[in-house]
Amino acid sequence: MTKPRIVKICKLSAYGEEQLHDHFEVLVPHEGLTCTQMPFWDGPAKSAQALVTTAPVGVNEEIMSRLPGLKAIVCRGIGTDKIDLEAARRRGIHVATTPGVLTECVADLAMGLLLDTARGLSASDRFVRSGQWLNGPFPLATKVSGKRLGVLGLGQIGTAIARRAEGFSMEIRYHNRCPVKNSAYVCMGSPVALAEWADFLMVAVAGGTQTQGLVSESVLEALGPKGFLINIARGSVIDESALIRCLETGKLAGAGLDVFTHEPEVPDALMKMDNVVLLPHVGSATTDTRRAMEDLVIDNLLQYFAFGTLKTPVFP
Repeated sequence: MTKPRIVKICKLSAYGEEQLHDHFEVLVPHEGLTCTQMPFWDGPAKSAQALVTTAPVGVNEEIMSRLPGLKAIVCRGIGTDKIDLEAARRRGIHVATTPGVLTECVADLAMGLLLDTARGLSASDRFVRSGQWLNGPFPLATKVSGKRLGVLGLGQIGTAIARRAEGFSMEIRYHNRCPVKNSAYVCMGSPVALAEWADFLMVAVAGGTQTQGLVSESVLEALGPKGFLINIARGSVIDESALIRCLETGKLAGAGLDVFTHEPEVPDALMKMDNVVLLPHVGSATTDTRRAMEDLVIDNLLQYFAFGTLKTPVFP
């Protein structure tokens, strides 16, 4: 039986690649995502009905326009800021992501990043490895348990982070565009108000134009010289230049960052700061979770080709 034809513009794990090729005829541009490779885009790809991508890669309207048969975009990940959703709507293309299956893993990492930033775990590891311990003790760090955690974005991931923070006896408040019904936590009226109250500001909102620069210089200054910023959302949510200024001038105690504005490029200024923990966007990067995400990618594709619908659509 002929396999359904799809286009893939990203890299998956070895497991994910194997699963895709088991079920589908997979077409891949030979060099990156450029639309100038006319032999590819004018060839069999024109008849592909589905496209697979990842949240960091996304897909733009130019690529959609090269695929006249495209009816479904399936993304490994939950971020849609790099997917042109408006173009997809106009073209009648359905979009699916992989929600739910990565929530716990990202929340685990968020708490690890918070602990590392406050207690200086990575910095103290470097301290030992470099032989500095022989010259004296590591500087005192900041206690986490019992402190105030402000969660910016109390969605699935934000809620999972808050649940973990309760285990550290942290007091929790949050800010959302709309208060969460029946939440046990106090909703603050603005990001600035949340930052003024918090010892730690955990950023867990979705990316995109609506949240771009949401954590502004005024929010960072409200968090204050004893406050810590943790970002496991998207780099675009933070005013990165303002963050660097606040860290350099002592207006902020430290930051833990898993995402950046122009990743994988990271500003040199951040690289040089010992009160900043830098991770390479690894919130969901465990074997277990990536396998679950890629299983959901396959499930979405199989459901689309069987019934014309997606299992976890972004919009109806």
